[in-house]
Amino acid sequence: MTGNFIVERENRHSSDPFLLSVIVLLLGIGLTFLFSASYPNALRLNKAPEFFLLRQAVMAAAGFAGALFLMNIPIEVLKKLVFAVVLTSLLLSVIVLLAGRDIQGARRWIIIGGRSFQPSEVVKLALILYLADVFSKKEDSLDSFYSLSHPLVMVLLFSLLTFAQNDFSTAVFLILIGSAIFFIAGVKFRYFFTGFLASVPFLLILVFSREHRVKRLIAFLDPDKDPAGVGYQIIKAREALISGGFWGKGIGSGLKKMGTLPEAHSDFIFAVIGEEAGFIGILIIIILFAIFAARGYMISYRCTDRFCFYTGFGITTSILYQALMNMAVVSGAVPATGIPLPFFSHGGSSIMVTLLMCGILLNLSRSTKNERELPL
Repeated sequence: MTGNFIVERENRHSSDPFLLSVIVLLLGIGLTFLFSASYPNALRLNKAPEFFLLRQAVMAAAGFAGALFLMNIPIEVLKKLVFAVVLTSLLLSVIVLLAGRDIQGARRWIIIGGRSFQPSEVVKLALILYLADVFSKKEDSLDSFYSLSHPLVMVLLFSLLTFAQNDFSTAVFLILIGSAIFFIAGVKFRYFFTGFLASVPFLLILVFSREHRVKRLIAFLDPDKDPAGVGYQIIKAREALISGGFWGKGIGSGLKKMGTLPEAHSDFIFAVIGEEAGFIGILIIIILFAIFAARGYMISYRCTDRFCFYTGFGITTSILYQALMNMAVVSGAVPATGIPLPFFSHGGSSIMVTLLMCGILLNLSRSTKNERELPL
């Protein structure tokens, strides 16, 4: 059969090779651009040019090893691990509040052996697994507010613990991921409408309760009003994207990363990609993420087990949302957030958890419906 393979013969015993290829491509391209974006900062810190690359590579290797493990365990074992993952993420969220390190006014990191770890990254995976487990058992009782109260409380608890770390953007991101899983589970629209009306006043209070959030909003609305202050980062990112043109200046040849673009190797690495790879490079990255999302949703749809369906949907949505939000921030389409670009931004916790998620998604690709074919 041309262009297809029978799931019953192949996919039951092996993970989706097409999805694996896309993941490896994103990781490889991501590490390449990370080195290009980070070496100027490493030199400014009197470190070797590959300093940030090696740190990222170590965490990527750990994440890849974990992904191999998760890719090969039985789904029933994964279900049994849900409680442990949720409990661990809750404990880490409390520990970071009590003993975490303050960096730039935020307490988001736990220092272990000289390396920082961000518990909120684990929370993303824990929330997805928890909601998948709950909704796979409550599909027949979603009309009852009581049955929805437990998952709703858990979403709010994780979000509040993350918000307490002064990580507003990730707290909102958790609510978005939770809402997406609630929606795909078939929760009635009236609950979303009521929740939205109830949350708007609180969100406004939270936004205007901190000066740096107000400054981010001002920079988004009119960055040119304060080009040397709150609008500086957005303006420099925009200049980097524009200067790349269609073909880009070439990998390693960007100028904005040399000091004028803050966070060039982390939250704003997409601007470096735009300058060095141009429109064509950005297009390739977007296409790769689109293929990843399409494949992930296809795998989720073909899962026979509802836990697998919700888990695959949640993981795919989480990685896709992070990519879209980061690109939108760098492009000036939404206010600045601290959401990294998956596979690209420097951050050991982020790359490790992203690869763990990918390992689970590859595992789920073995559980697709036998009677259907998965196109290559």
